[in-house]
Amino acid sequence: MTVHSAWLPPSGQTRQATRLTALGATTPTGPLRSRSGILPGNDDPRYRVGGFWVTGITGGMSVIVTPGRAVIQGTVTQGAYPVALDEDITVTFADGDAQYNRIDLVVLRVHDDTYDGSGRSEAAVEILRGTPAATPDAPELPDLALALAQVTVRAGISAGSGGIDWAGDKTDVRTTLVSVGGILPVYNNGAVAGSYPGQYQDNDNLGHLQRWNGTAWVAYPKALGGIAPAGVVSTGSYTGQYRDSSLGVLQRWNGSAWQSAITPAPFASSLDAGYTTSTTYTAALTDSAVTALTLAFTAPTTGAVLLHFGTRALTQSSTTATAYMAPQVTQGTTVVWTANDEASVSHGGTVYSSVSTVWRLGGLTPGASYTATAMHRSNDAAVTCWFDNVFLRADPAN
Repeated sequence: MTVHSAWLPPSGQTRQATRLTALGATTPTGPLRSRSGILPGNDDPRYRVGGFWVTGITGGMSVIVTPGRAVIQGTVTQGAYPVALDEDITVTFADGDAQYNRIDLVVLRVHDDTYDGSGRSEAAVEILRGTPAATPDAPELPDLALALAQVTVRAGISAGSGGIDWAGDKTDVRTTLVSVGGILPVYNNGAVAGSYPGQYQDNDNLGHLQRWNGTAWVAYPKALGGIAPAGVVSTGSYTGQYRDSSLGVLQRWNGSAWQSAITPAPFASSLDAGYTTSTTYTAALTDSAVTALTLAFTAPTTGAVLLHFGTRALTQSSTTATAYMAPQVTQGTTVVWTANDEASVSHGGTVYSSVSTVWRLGGLTPGASYTATAMHRSNDAAVTCWFDNVFLRADPAN
Protein backbone atom coordinates (compact mmCIF):
# COMPACT_ATOMS: atom_id res chain seq x y z
CA MET A 1 0.00 0.00 0.00
CA THR A 2 1.39 3.44 -0.92
CA VAL A 3 -1.33 5.65 0.57
CA HIS A 4 -1.54 5.49 4.35
CA SER A 5 -3.97 6.92 6.89
CA ALA A 6 -3.54 6.56 10.66
CA TRP A 7 -6.31 5.08 12.85
CA LEU A 8 -8.48 4.26 9.84
CA PRO A 9 -8.22 0.61 8.63
CA PRO A 10 -10.47 -1.60 10.77
CA SER A 11 -7.89 -4.39 10.52
CA GLY A 12 -5.30 -2.27 12.29
CA GLN A 13 -2.41 -0.15 11.06
CA THR A 14 1.23 -1.00 10.42
CA ARG A 15 4.10 0.56 12.29
CA GLN A 16 5.21 2.11 9.00
CA ALA A 17 1.84 3.81 8.57
CA THR A 18 2.07 5.11 12.12
CA ARG A 19 5.51 6.62 11.48
CA LEU A 20 4.53 8.16 8.17
CA THR A 21 1.36 9.73 9.47
CA ALA A 22 2.60 10.99 12.85
CA LEU A 23 2.48 14.55 11.55
CA GLY A 24 1.53 16.66 14.52
CA ALA A 25 0.47 19.35 12.04
CA THR A 26 -2.87 21.08 12.10
CA THR A 27 -3.79 24.70 11.41
CA PRO A 28 -6.99 25.20 13.41
CA THR A 29 -10.12 26.70 11.92
CA GLY A 30 -12.08 26.16 15.13
CA PRO A 31 -11.75 24.43 18.50
CA LEU A 32 -12.05 20.96 16.92
CA ARG A 33 -11.43 21.64 13.25
CA SER A 34 -8.33 22.02 11.14
CA ARG A 35 -7.52 23.23 7.68
CA SER A 36 -7.02 20.58 5.07
CA GLY A 37 -3.72 20.95 3.27
CA ILE A 38 -0.28 19.74 2.27
CA LEU A 39 2.65 19.92 4.65
CA PRO A 40 5.33 22.22 3.21
CA GLY A 41 8.84 21.09 2.43
CA ASN A 42 10.82 20.15 -0.64
CA ASP A 43 13.96 18.21 -1.45
CA ASP A 44 15.06 21.41 -3.20
CA PRO A 45 14.95 24.14 -0.50
CA ARG A 46 14.33 26.84 -3.12
CA TYR A 47 10.71 25.71 -3.31
CA ARG A 48 7.96 25.66 -0.70
CA VAL A 49 5.87 22.58 -1.37
CA GLY A 50 7.01 19.33 -2.96
CA GLY A 51 4.39 16.91 -1.66
CA PHE A 52 1.60 15.68 -3.95
CA TRP A 53 2.96 17.53 -6.97
CA VAL A 54 1.02 16.52 -10.10
CA THR A 55 3.15 16.00 -13.24
CA GLY A 56 1.59 15.22 -16.61
CA ILE A 57 3.11 12.52 -18.82
CA THR A 58 3.90 14.12 -22.17
CA GLY A 59 1.70 12.98 -25.03
CA GLY A 60 -0.70 11.07 -22.81
CA MET A 61 -3.68 11.29 -20.49
CA SER A 62 -1.96 10.28 -17.25
CA VAL A 63 -0.31 12.16 -14.42
CA ILE A 64 2.20 11.19 -11.77
CA VAL A 65 1.55 12.33 -8.19
CA THR A 66 4.70 12.54 -6.07
CA PRO A 67 5.09 11.53 -2.40
CA GLY A 68 4.00 13.86 0.35
CA ARG A 69 2.12 14.29 3.59
CA ALA A 70 -1.21 15.98 4.18
CA VAL A 71 -4.12 16.45 6.58
CA ILE A 72 -7.77 16.17 5.50
CA GLN A 73 -10.40 17.49 7.89
CA GLY A 74 -13.67 15.64 8.26
CA THR A 75 -16.67 16.75 10.26
CA VAL A 76 -16.09 17.98 13.79
CA THR A 77 -16.70 14.52 15.22
CA GLN A 78 -14.60 12.79 12.57
CA GLY A 79 -11.53 14.86 13.26
CA ALA A 80 -8.58 15.36 10.93
CA TYR A 81 -7.13 12.48 8.89
CA PRO A 82 -3.34 12.49 8.47
CA VAL A 83 -2.40 11.03 5.08
CA ALA A 84 0.93 10.14 3.49
CA LEU A 85 1.97 8.97 0.03
CA ASP A 86 5.35 7.22 0.10
CA GLU A 87 5.99 6.64 -3.62
CA ASP A 88 4.89 7.98 -7.00
CA ILE A 89 1.40 7.02 -8.08
CA THR A 90 -0.10 7.31 -11.57
CA VAL A 91 -3.73 8.14 -12.38
CA THR A 92 -5.31 8.46 -15.82
CA PHE A 93 -7.94 10.82 -17.23
CA ALA A 94 -10.79 9.62 -19.41
CA ASP A 95 -10.72 10.77 -23.05
CA GLY A 96 -12.27 14.11 -23.90
CA ASP A 97 -15.94 14.50 -24.77
CA ALA A 98 -16.79 14.51 -28.46
CA GLN A 99 -18.28 18.02 -28.34
CA TYR A 100 -17.39 19.96 -25.21
CA ASN A 101 -14.45 20.58 -22.89
CA ARG A 102 -14.66 19.52 -19.27
CA ILE A 103 -12.69 20.27 -16.09
CA ASP A 104 -11.44 17.40 -13.92
CA LEU A 105 -9.85 17.48 -10.48
CA VAL A 106 -7.01 15.35 -9.18
CA VAL A 107 -7.79 14.88 -5.49
CA LEU A 108 -6.44 13.24 -2.38
CA ARG A 109 -9.47 11.62 -0.78
CA VAL A 110 -10.33 9.71 2.36
CA HIS A 111 -13.10 7.08 2.34
CA ASP A 112 -14.38 6.15 5.80
CA ASP A 113 -17.16 3.56 5.77
CA THR A 114 -18.12 4.41 9.34
CA TYR A 115 -19.29 7.83 8.16
CA ASP A 116 -19.96 7.58 4.43
CA GLY A 117 -21.17 3.97 4.06
CA SER A 118 -18.91 3.58 1.02
CA GLY A 119 -17.68 0.15 1.99
CA ARG A 120 -14.15 1.56 1.85
CA SER A 121 -11.83 2.56 4.67
CA GLU A 122 -8.80 3.95 2.95
CA ALA A 123 -7.15 7.01 1.45
CA ALA A 124 -6.63 7.30 -2.29
CA VAL A 125 -5.52 9.61 -5.11
CA GLU A 126 -8.41 9.93 -7.56
CA ILE A 127 -9.72 11.91 -10.50
CA LEU A 128 -13.09 13.62 -10.15
CA ARG A 129 -14.55 13.98 -13.62
CA GLY A 130 -16.31 17.21 -14.49
CA THR A 131 -19.34 17.65 -16.72
CA PRO A 132 -18.65 18.56 -20.40
CA ALA A 133 -20.19 21.91 -21.28
CA ALA A 134 -19.76 24.91 -23.53
CA THR A 135 -18.47 26.73 -20.43
CA PRO A 136 -17.44 23.94 -18.06
CA ASP A 137 -17.03 24.21 -14.30
CA ALA A 138 -14.85 22.13 -12.02
CA PRO A 139 -16.76 19.43 -10.14
CA GLU A 140 -17.83 20.14 -6.58
CA LEU A 141 -15.30 18.87 -4.08
CA PRO A 142 -16.81 16.12 -1.89
CA ASP A 143 -16.27 15.77 1.84
CA LEU A 144 -12.89 14.40 2.89
CA ALA A 145 -11.21 15.44 -0.36
CA LEU A 146 -8.30 17.78 -0.98
CA ALA A 147 -7.82 19.16 -4.49
CA LEU A 148 -4.30 18.80 -5.90
CA ALA A 149 -4.64 19.92 -9.52
CA GLN A 150 -7.30 21.18 -11.91
CA VAL A 151 -7.08 19.90 -15.50
CA THR A 152 -9.03 21.00 -18.56
CA VAL A 153 -9.75 17.97 -20.75
CA ARG A 154 -10.52 19.39 -24.16
CA ALA A 155 -13.10 17.98 -26.55
CA GLY A 156 -11.85 15.03 -28.61
CA ILE A 157 -8.54 14.75 -26.77
CA SER A 158 -6.99 11.34 -26.17
CA ALA A 159 -3.60 9.68 -25.99
CA GLY A 160 -3.94 8.93 -29.70
CA SER A 161 -4.40 12.63 -30.54
CA GLY A 162 -1.41 13.88 -28.58
CA GLY A 163 -2.80 13.87 -25.07
CA ILE A 164 -3.46 16.74 -22.69
CA ASP A 165 -1.53 20.01 -22.98
CA TRP A 166 -0.15 19.92 -19.46
CA ALA A 167 1.61 23.29 -19.70
CA GLY A 168 -1.56 25.13 -20.68
CA ASP A 169 -4.37 23.03 -19.19
CA LYS A 170 -3.09 21.96 -15.75
CA THR A 171 -3.28 24.23 -12.72
CA ASP A 172 -1.69 23.49 -9.35
CA VAL A 173 -4.34 24.07 -6.64
CA ARG A 174 -2.61 22.54 -3.63
CA THR A 175 -2.83 24.45 -0.35
CA THR A 176 -0.69 24.32 2.77
CA LEU A 177 -1.06 23.96 6.52
CA VAL A 178 1.29 23.87 9.51
CA SER A 179 1.11 23.13 13.21
CA VAL A 180 -0.80 25.55 15.40
CA GLY A 181 1.49 28.47 16.19
CA GLY A 182 3.60 27.86 13.10
CA ILE A 183 4.07 30.44 10.35
CA LEU A 184 2.09 29.26 7.35
CA PRO A 185 3.95 29.37 4.01
CA VAL A 186 1.21 30.69 1.72
CA TYR A 187 0.54 28.51 -1.32
CA ASN A 188 -2.68 29.16 -3.26
CA ASN A 189 -4.34 30.23 -0.01
CA GLY A 190 -3.15 33.77 0.69
CA ALA A 191 -6.73 35.10 0.91
CA VAL A 192 -8.02 32.42 3.29
CA ALA A 193 -9.09 34.01 6.57
CA GLY A 194 -7.00 33.48 9.66
CA SER A 195 -8.12 31.35 12.57
CA TYR A 196 -7.21 33.58 15.50
CA PRO A 197 -5.71 37.04 16.13
CA GLY A 198 -1.95 36.69 16.28
CA GLN A 199 -1.68 33.99 13.63
CA TYR A 200 1.11 34.55 11.08
CA GLN A 201 1.65 33.62 7.47
CA ASP A 202 4.50 34.24 5.06
CA ASN A 203 3.03 35.55 1.81
CA ASP A 204 5.67 34.90 -0.84
CA ASN A 205 3.56 36.59 -3.53
CA LEU A 206 3.74 39.88 -1.59
CA GLY A 207 7.19 39.25 -0.18
CA HIS A 208 6.45 39.81 3.50
CA LEU A 209 5.14 38.32 6.73
CA GLN A 210 1.49 38.92 7.62
CA ARG A 211 -0.42 38.84 10.91
CA TRP A 212 -4.16 38.11 11.27
CA ASN A 213 -5.70 40.94 13.32
CA GLY A 214 -9.13 39.31 13.64
CA THR A 215 -10.59 40.72 10.42
CA ALA A 216 -7.75 40.92 7.89
CA TRP A 217 -4.18 39.90 7.13
CA VAL A 218 -1.97 42.88 7.98
CA ALA A 219 1.62 43.24 6.78
CA TYR A 220 3.82 42.53 9.80
CA PRO A 221 5.97 45.67 9.26
CA LYS A 222 2.73 47.67 9.58
CA ALA A 223 2.75 46.83 13.28
CA LEU A 224 3.59 49.66 15.66
CA GLY A 225 7.09 50.93 15.06
CA GLY A 226 7.72 48.88 11.93
CA ILE A 227 8.69 50.25 8.52
CA ALA A 228 6.23 49.00 5.90
CA PRO A 229 7.81 47.83 2.63
CA ALA A 230 7.03 49.60 -0.63
CA GLY A 231 3.57 48.93 -2.05
CA VAL A 232 2.08 47.49 1.15
CA VAL A 233 0.52 50.47 2.92
CA SER A 234 -1.48 53.11 1.05
CA THR A 235 -2.92 54.91 4.10
CA GLY A 236 -1.07 55.21 7.39
CA SER A 237 -2.43 53.62 10.55
CA TYR A 238 -1.08 56.25 12.94
CA THR A 239 0.81 59.54 12.90
CA GLY A 240 4.51 58.78 12.91
CA GLN A 241 4.32 55.53 10.96
CA TYR A 242 7.05 54.99 8.37
CA ARG A 243 7.11 53.27 5.00
CA ASP A 244 9.52 52.71 2.14
CA SER A 245 8.12 54.38 -0.98
CA SER A 246 8.26 52.94 -4.50
CA LEU A 247 11.04 55.45 -5.27
CA GLY A 248 13.16 54.14 -2.43
CA VAL A 249 12.52 57.16 -0.18
CA LEU A 250 11.62 56.74 3.49
CA GLN A 251 8.27 58.41 4.21
CA ARG A 252 6.41 59.40 7.39
CA TRP A 253 2.61 59.51 7.83
CA ASN A 254 1.65 62.94 9.24
CA GLY A 255 -1.95 61.97 9.94
CA SER A 256 -3.32 62.78 6.51
CA ALA A 257 -0.54 62.28 3.95
CA TRP A 258 2.82 60.61 3.37
CA GLN A 259 5.77 63.00 3.50
CA SER A 260 9.46 62.46 3.01
CA ALA A 261 10.90 61.41 6.36
CA ILE A 262 14.19 63.06 5.51
CA THR A 263 13.54 66.61 4.33
CA PRO A 264 16.21 67.87 1.92
CA ALA A 265 17.99 71.03 3.05
CA PRO A 266 16.51 74.16 1.41
CA PHE A 267 18.88 75.44 -1.29
CA ALA A 268 18.83 78.32 -3.78
CA SER A 269 21.42 79.46 -6.31
CA SER A 270 21.94 81.68 -9.34
CA LEU A 271 24.43 81.32 -12.19
CA ASP A 272 23.41 84.62 -13.76
CA ALA A 273 26.26 87.03 -12.95
CA GLY A 274 25.55 90.61 -11.95
CA TYR A 275 27.37 93.58 -10.42
CA THR A 276 26.94 96.44 -7.97
CA THR A 277 28.81 99.56 -6.93
CA SER A 278 26.62 100.07 -3.86
CA THR A 279 28.55 100.51 -0.65
CA THR A 280 25.52 99.41 1.41
CA TYR A 281 24.18 95.86 1.21
CA THR A 282 21.69 95.36 -1.61
CA ALA A 283 19.85 92.31 -2.94
CA ALA A 284 19.68 93.63 -6.53
CA LEU A 285 22.49 93.14 -9.00
CA THR A 286 22.74 95.00 -12.29
CA ASP A 287 22.92 92.94 -15.49
CA SER A 288 21.31 89.90 -13.75
CA ALA A 289 17.82 88.59 -14.39
CA VAL A 290 17.60 87.53 -10.75
CA THR A 291 16.03 90.44 -8.87
CA ALA A 292 16.88 88.95 -5.48
CA LEU A 293 18.13 85.48 -4.58
CA THR A 294 16.02 84.25 -1.65
CA LEU A 295 15.76 81.04 0.35
CA ALA A 296 12.69 80.08 2.38
CA PHE A 297 13.20 77.72 5.32
CA THR A 298 11.40 76.54 8.45
CA ALA A 299 13.13 76.74 11.80
CA PRO A 300 13.72 73.27 13.31
CA THR A 301 12.79 72.27 16.85
CA THR A 302 16.21 73.45 18.07
CA GLY A 303 15.50 76.99 16.85
CA ALA A 304 18.86 77.11 15.08
CA VAL A 305 20.16 76.62 11.54
CA LEU A 306 23.50 76.46 9.82
CA LEU A 307 23.54 78.96 6.96
CA HIS A 308 25.83 78.02 4.09
CA PHE A 309 26.47 80.73 1.52
CA GLY A 310 29.01 81.69 -1.07
CA THR A 311 29.75 83.28 -4.41
CA ARG A 312 32.30 83.68 -7.19
CA ALA A 313 33.45 87.30 -7.11
CA LEU A 314 35.88 89.86 -8.49
CA THR A 315 36.60 93.58 -8.10
CA GLN A 316 36.79 95.02 -11.59
CA SER A 317 40.05 96.91 -12.38
CA SER A 318 41.01 97.02 -8.69
CA THR A 319 43.23 94.93 -6.45
CA THR A 320 42.54 96.99 -3.35
CA ALA A 321 38.74 97.09 -3.22
CA THR A 322 36.68 94.33 -1.61
CA ALA A 323 33.42 92.64 -2.70
CA TYR A 324 31.21 91.41 0.15
CA MET A 325 28.30 88.91 0.08
CA ALA A 326 26.20 87.99 3.16
CA PRO A 327 22.66 86.79 3.93
CA GLN A 328 19.92 88.85 5.52
CA VAL A 329 17.26 86.82 7.39
CA THR A 330 13.68 87.98 7.85
CA GLN A 331 10.51 86.62 9.42
CA GLY A 332 7.74 88.22 7.44
CA THR A 333 8.67 91.92 7.37
CA THR A 334 10.84 91.72 10.49
CA VAL A 335 14.62 91.56 10.00
CA VAL A 336 16.06 89.00 12.45
CA TRP A 337 19.60 89.10 11.08
CA THR A 338 21.15 91.95 9.13
CA ALA A 339 23.79 91.38 6.48
CA ASN A 340 27.18 92.54 7.78
CA ASP A 341 30.84 92.30 6.86
CA GLU A 342 31.81 90.16 9.86
CA ALA A 343 29.42 87.38 8.84
CA SER A 344 30.17 87.56 5.13
CA VAL A 345 32.35 86.13 2.39
CA SER A 346 34.66 88.58 0.66
CA HIS A 347 37.17 88.82 -2.16
CA GLY A 348 39.40 91.48 -3.65
CA GLY A 349 41.09 91.10 -7.00
CA THR A 350 40.59 91.33 -10.75
CA VAL A 351 40.43 87.53 -11.21
CA TYR A 352 37.28 85.61 -10.19
CA SER A 353 37.66 83.63 -6.97
CA SER A 354 35.12 81.35 -5.27
CA VAL A 355 34.50 81.99 -1.57
CA SER A 356 32.04 80.39 0.87
CA THR A 357 31.44 79.98 4.59
CA VAL A 358 28.94 78.64 7.13
CA TRP A 359 27.72 80.06 10.39
CA ARG A 360 25.09 79.25 12.99
CA LEU A 361 21.97 81.37 13.42
CA GLY A 362 20.07 80.67 16.64
CA GLY A 363 17.16 82.14 18.55
CA LEU A 364 14.61 81.25 15.88
CA THR A 365 11.05 80.20 16.66
CA PRO A 366 10.66 76.42 16.04
CA GLY A 367 8.25 75.76 13.19
CA ALA A 368 8.20 79.38 12.03
CA SER A 369 8.95 80.36 8.41
CA TYR A 370 11.96 82.50 7.56
CA THR A 371 13.57 83.93 4.42
CA ALA A 372 17.28 84.38 3.76
CA THR A 373 18.20 86.88 1.04
CA ALA A 374 21.63 87.16 -0.60
CA MET A 375 22.99 90.71 -0.12
CA HIS A 376 26.01 92.29 -1.86
CA ARG A 377 28.16 95.41 -1.62
CA SER A 378 31.40 97.04 -2.63
CA ASN A 379 33.58 98.89 -0.16
CA ASP A 380 34.41 101.44 -2.85
CA ALA A 381 31.70 103.23 -4.80
CA ALA A 382 34.15 103.73 -7.67
CA VAL A 383 34.77 99.97 -8.06
CA THR A 384 32.38 97.60 -9.77
CA CYS A 385 32.05 94.29 -7.89
CA TRP A 386 30.85 91.25 -9.83
CA PHE A 387 29.07 88.30 -8.25
CA ASP A 388 28.38 84.94 -9.96
CA ASN A 389 27.31 81.47 -8.80
CA VAL A 390 25.65 82.85 -5.68
CA PHE A 391 24.12 80.22 -3.38
CA LEU A 392 22.28 79.89 -0.05
CA ARG A 393 21.51 76.78 1.99
CA ALA A 394 19.98 76.20 5.46
CA ASP A 395 20.49 73.03 7.56
CA PRO A 396 19.04 72.23 11.01
CA ALA A 397 21.55 72.86 13.79
CA ASN A 398 21.79 71.80 17.43
